Amino acid sequence: MRIAVEMSLYPLTDEFIPPILGFIERLKAHPRLAVVTNSMSTQVSGELDDVFDALRSEIAVTFATPRRSVLVMKVLGGGD
Repeated sequence: MRIAVEMSLYPLTDEFIPPILGFIERLKAHPRLAVVTNSMSTQVSGELDDVFDALRSEIAVTFATPRRSVLVMKVLGGGD
């Protein structure tokens, strides 16, 4: 089953751009995902297991730092 996830990362620090770009670049390194960015969010699409395996891994890296962050996600699934 294919899904799409739209997400926005909000690092709670003055230096917020490097963690956001790092998160996006790590997602782009997963070859089975399609990653599209714009000024408001990042969209990731692919097979459900591939998307959530990648998100689980990259969210863990992001949240493992002493810097706190908020990640907002919307998931689109179902349909044909």
